[in-house]
Amino acid sequence: MEPDRIPVDYWADKVVTRKLMGKLNLSDQEELYRQLGIDFRFIEGTIYSGPQLPVYDDAWTDIWGVTRKQVFVDPANPEKGSYEHVVTHPLAGAETVKDIESYQSWPSADWYDYSQVENAADSYPLYCVVCGGDRLNRTAQLKPTMYLRGVEQTMLDLALNGNLIEAINEKLVAFFLEYNRRIFENAGGKIDIFFMGDDFGTQNGLIMSLQMWRKFYKPGFKKFIDLAHRFGIKVMHHTCGAVIGLIPDFIECGLDILQSLQPAAAGMDMQKIKKEYGGSICFQGGIDIQHTMPHGSPADVEKEVLDRIRTLSPGGGFILCTAHNMQADVPVENAMALFEAARKYGKY
Repeated sequence: MEPDRIPVDYWADKVVTRKLMGKLNLSDQEELYRQLGIDFRFIEGTIYSGPQLPVYDDAWTDIWGVTRKQVFVDPANPEKGSYEHVVTHPLAGAETVKDIESYQSWPSADWYDYSQVENAADSYPLYCVVCGGDRLNRTAQLKPTMYLRGVEQTMLDLALNGNLIEAINEKLVAFFLEYNRRIFENAGGKIDIFFMGDDFGTQNGLIMSLQMWRKFYKPGFKKFIDLAHRFGIKVMHHTCGAVIGLIPDFIECGLDILQSLQPAAAGMDMQKIKKEYGGSICFQGGIDIQHTMPHGSPADVEKEVLDRIRTLSPGGGFILCTAHNMQADVPVENAMALFEAARKYGKY
C-alpha cells in the first residue's frame, strides 16, 4: 500500500541544524522541522531522577558508570562540532560472571520519572511520535557492553568469554525491558514508533559472525520488539554498516523499520535490498553522508534523492532520510537540496 507521499525524517548534528536555521532565518527548531516537511518527532519521554551522576571539569559519568569527555573536532573552532568520547571502561577488568553480577553501577528503571511521557507525545498530535530515550539509555546490547568493557575486550569476549557477554546481556535486557514497559504503560497509546539502536555492521561487513549475533544478541533483540508490539507500537532499529546479512533475521524477529541503509557500506545494494526484502520490512535512510552530502553538489544530492525514491518507494515502505546524522562538513546548500528534492519528487 502506498501513502500519498513519501514520509521524511531529519538526522543532523547541531552544527548542521544551526546552519539551516540561520539559512532560513529561524530561531525555533520545531519551526525548522515544519518548514523542511519533517513527519517525525522524537521524544525521550522520561526524566532522570536517580542518584546524582558525577560531573567533573571536563567530563561526566553516565548511567552505566562510564566516564565520558566532550572532544571537539577542532579545539580552536568549537563551531565545527564535538562528540562524546568514552574515557573509562569500568568492567574492563572483569574476569568472571560474579564480577559482572557484583558491579555496583547497573542502572535501575526506578531511576526515571515516567509521568510526562504522555504529555510529551501530546505535544505532537499531527506527527509520527518516536520514542527511544537519549543516546545513553537507548535500547541496545552491544554498544553498552563496549562502553563497559571496551571495544577490543568485547570482541575478545565474543570469541573467548561468551559467558561474560551473556551475563552482561542479562543485566542489559532486564533493565531495558522494564524501562520500556513503564514508558509504554504511561504513554496512553500515543507512541507510534519505538526506536532502538545498536551498530552491528562495519564499513565492510558484520561486526561479528552471523552465528555470534544469533547466539548473543538475537534473543534480546526479539524480546524488545515483542514488548513494543504488545502495546501496538511499531519498532525501528538503527544500525550502521554492511548489515544485509542480518535483514532476514531482523524480519524474523518482527522488526518493522530498518533505519540507516548506509549505501556506501559493502553489499548494501539498494535495488537488491528492496527487491528481496521490501515486501516484509520498511526502510529508512539511504542518502549517503560519506560522499554525496558532504562532497557532492546540490545537483548530486537531488539526483541521489530521486534515485532512492525510484528504487525504494514503489509499493510504500520507504522513509526518506540521510543514512546517519549529517555532519558539520555538509554544506547548507546540500542539506537544503535534500529536503527540496524530497518535496519535489516525494509524491506518489
